[in-house]
Amino acid sequence: MNLSTTINGVLFKNPVVAASGTFGFGEEYNELYDVSCLGGISSKGLTWIPKDGNEGIRVYETASGMMNSVGLQNPGVRAFVEEGAAKMRRFNTVLIANMGGSCIDDYVAGAELLSSADIDMLELNISCPNVKSGGMAFGLKADVAHEVVAAVRAVCTKPLIVKLSPNAENIVEMALACEAAGADSLSLVNTFQALAIDIHQRRPVFRNTYAGLSGAAIKPIALRMVHSVCKQVKVPVFGIGGITTAEDVLEFIMAGATAVQVGTANFSDPLAGQRIVRDLEALCDKEGISSWDEIRGCI
Repeated sequence: MNLSTTINGVLFKNPVVAASGTFGFGEEYNELYDVSCLGGISSKGLTWIPKDGNEGIRVYETASGMMNSVGLQNPGVRAFVEEGAAKMRRFNTVLIANMGGSCIDDYVAGAELLSSADIDMLELNISCPNVKSGGMAFGLKADVAHEVVAAVRAVCTKPLIVKLSPNAENIVEMALACEAAGADSLSLVNTFQALAIDIHQRRPVFRNTYAGLSGAAIKPIALRMVHSVCKQVKVPVFGIGGITTAEDVLEFIMAGATAVQVGTANFSDPLAGQRIVRDLEALCDKEGISSWDEIRGCI
């Protein structure tokens, strides 16, 4: 089985990508295993202005998952272009720069600068709050998402992935709006908005009250959303949400995804990426799968 797949003209040696926000810039994990075995790495979420992240608890374990409120701590787009991209390029795999923003101007400035960097693809995180519209995330309403994606598309010269929030009013409508605005591919889903309460302190665990839920617990819902979107869009889709095994990868591909991103599993098992890639080849042999085209979207 040849595990490789091509998305927007970019060749991935296999469909397993480390998800943004769970893998840093790859350096720490590379001390544990050769991360070049992965199909790709999506960088820590970048913003135009460097951010220190949120105060208080940032990560909290839940049943079959975790919640996070990290707050996009990152060195900023400029620092990544000047130093970070070159460090990531040492890993012989597809380099995806993930970028968020608090206003359209920041998205455009960041995308323009990243287009000049040595990256393979740009992943646009539209789950960020739009400070100019009262803090509502760009990824909740289709018309707002269309506006920011179109603005980025006008300056972005790299293949553009748009990462969708499961908290959108209508995930299929959102996907179609982003596709119409110029997205070359989509990735979904980002984390679900959730709440954890400290019963001893009688207050929310997180300073911002709500935080993002991820991990195995969300997989069935994420799988349904990926399936719904893949039935309606023409662009390739990266499936995300609770992937911890090679079997999970096949499920997302059968739902229509072209590749997947592994996130929370990297925390519970730092060798998850390496393990999934290894197991994937054996599983395909066991199931008699000789090509991704045989199973993609078969459900």
